[in-house]
Amino acid sequence: MTYHPKSEFITVMIERGFMADCTDLQGLDEACLAGVVPAYIGFDATAKSLHVGSLIQIMMLRWLQKTGGKPITLMGGGTTKVGDPSFRAEERPLLTPAQIDDNIAGIRKVFSAYVSYDDTPTGALMINNAEWLDELNYLDFLRDIGRHFSVNRMLSFESVKSRLDREQSLSFLEFNYMILQAYDFLELNRRYGCTLQMGGSDQWGNIVNGIDLTRRVLDHEIYGLTSPLLTTSDGKKMGKSLSGAIWLNGDMLSPYEFWQFWRNTTDADVGRFLKLYTELPVAECDRLGALEGSEINESKIRLANEVTTLLHGADAAVAAEATAREVFEKGGVGDDLPTLVLTTEEIAGGISVVQLIVRAGLAKSGKEAKRLISDNGARIDDAPLTDAGLMLDAAALASPVKLSAGKKRHALITLAG
Repeated sequence: MTYHPKSEFITVMIERGFMADCTDLQGLDEACLAGVVPAYIGFDATAKSLHVGSLIQIMMLRWLQKTGGKPITLMGGGTTKVGDPSFRAEERPLLTPAQIDDNIAGIRKVFSAYVSYDDTPTGALMINNAEWLDELNYLDFLRDIGRHFSVNRMLSFESVKSRLDREQSLSFLEFNYMILQAYDFLELNRRYGCTLQMGGSDQWGNIVNGIDLTRRVLDHEIYGLTSPLLTTSDGKKMGKSLSGAIWLNGDMLSPYEFWQFWRNTTDADVGRFLKLYTELPVAECDRLGALEGSEINESKIRLANEVTTLLHGADAAVAAEATAREVFEKGGVGDDLPTLVLTTEEIAGGISVVQLIVRAGLAKSGKEAKRLISDNGARIDDAPLTDAGLMLDAAALASPVKLSAGKKRHALITLAG
């Protein structure tokens, strides 16, 4: 039997494709109707920026606030010291407290583009779980919290089982992660009245643990909701591209490159991505996603503009589209391309085009750059680049030089001053 939701939040989650599983859909739906539901998603601070793979969760928090809920962005200042083992083949590298704080400062910038942090009943909160995890007394924690966990049950969770089935080591440190994440939910409920945890479907076991623990310790009714783990229609994990992670922070990936990532969406994904990553009405998303031939390209531009506007602002989206049209339709250079600025000292005696391709981020190594050239995938000022031994000097770089890898990735090389 199909459940017909009554609350706006659950309706949006189902209609737009955010819903994978919910621990008690009817109960959560009724809670959303009854008043403000505080809900959290946890983000570990393993890098200075989140990437596109986290955007589905950020959009869930945005919709929560837009439909009358209270988003809590939980920074894993404490849990990052342990590392989430979920579906990973090896242990995460451990970071120092200073590195973690630095990463949290970088991540914080993105959230304010999507949710409002204010003192209203639905104003978002940013909380660091180091607030309670750093103060834990080990013996008290074992006695008060550890006794509620069954090792047999923990071993049955898919994230642990998959690691053990492959006979890959799972350290005791990592095994504790799910207990700490469950404890986060308990503390957020106790301190901030949080009644819902959301996350990707790979977090289902951790979320259920938190619900069980909170019910046992506090006897409170709380809920869990997961989103599908997104892959593109060709099976790739969302958030990765040929050039690496698609970061959300503008200082780690330019707004133009971010825009270009969405412009390059495959035809089959356009309608689905419009529903998940923009706020266009569902019917409009379906209409744009059903277009074919050259018309679907305009839908992709609409997708790129909408998503870029949410993160970087309307001006960045307009500039990115203008640059793209200049580069692709008129064969020009465009003002907003990723740019590598060189000093005259750096090119004294000349600099190889292979080195420039690597430094511009169009290839990860000299070997990859040479392969790009030999496979006829590289261009210089829109002309085929066939000589891997080509050297450029100050005279060649007197005006900006455009390097291209394939049809869609470009960079400018220019001299300082």
